[in-house]
Amino acid sequence: MSKRVFLRIAYDGTNYHGWQIQDNGITVEEVINKTLKELLGEDIAVIGASRTDSGVHALGNVAVFDTETRIPAEKISFALNQRLPEDIRIQESKEVEPDFHPRYCNSRKIYEYKILNRRFAIPTERLYSHFVYMPLDFDKMKDAAAYIVGEHDFKSFCSSRSQVENTVRTVYSLDLRKEGDMIYIRICGNGFLYNMVRIIVGTLMKVGLGIYPPEHVKEIIQAKDRNAAGPKAAACGLTIIKLEYEGKKKKKKVDNPL
Repeated sequence: MSKRVFLRIAYDGTNYHGWQIQDNGITVEEVINKTLKELLGEDIAVIGASRTDSGVHALGNVAVFDTETRIPAEKISFALNQRLPEDIRIQESKEVEPDFHPRYCNSRKIYEYKILNRRFAIPTERLYSHFVYMPLDFDKMKDAAAYIVGEHDFKSFCSSRSQVENTVRTVYSLDLRKEGDMIYIRICGNGFLYNMVRIIVGTLMKVGLGIYPPEHVKEIIQAKDRNAAGPKAAACGLTIIKLEYEGKKKKKKVDNPL
């Protein structure tokens, strides 16, 4: 009898061309599908929650797949981790309802972006943070972040390649903290448009550099024009922290790739 298995996945995205299978390089989804096939003897195609770009990392991305295996769902994580490369690790596996879909259930998605702000880069941080040598005004960036929180049309913060029709999203929180030379930007929302988090970060950096005043972020939102916002920040600074599911289906499907 078929069952649907939920996976919570951590990975270092440095060596992958993103999550979603594509022709130009190896992806996280491809590796997991191949490893599941070897383990279970079935053709498996996982369904991921967030289709991250090349170089983006994860501590808690989510995927599901259907299988006929008799292996208990909670044991699949251990078996997979013995076969996966060291830069991909399953953090949890469990059985879920057959109609559970990681993109079409109500959830809170939490992402974090790291900016190393100092005169010279640190080699050990180069794969996991974005380096900025010019001083950033942290307080102004915090002031600007306040305008992002709430329900808005985030069309200005969506890459032009996206074909999604509904660009309204809710950002529950956008918190900034600084520890030494590292700035941490953590954002929680009900879904994110293509490259939305990275464009928000790029816009906050413009504020930190003094190019935009904090209140200009409100005008950027109102413009509903990608050209009004800042640049897309580098992928390496972004990590999916976790996705929290409420167990209820969304009334409408919402795409949330990054």
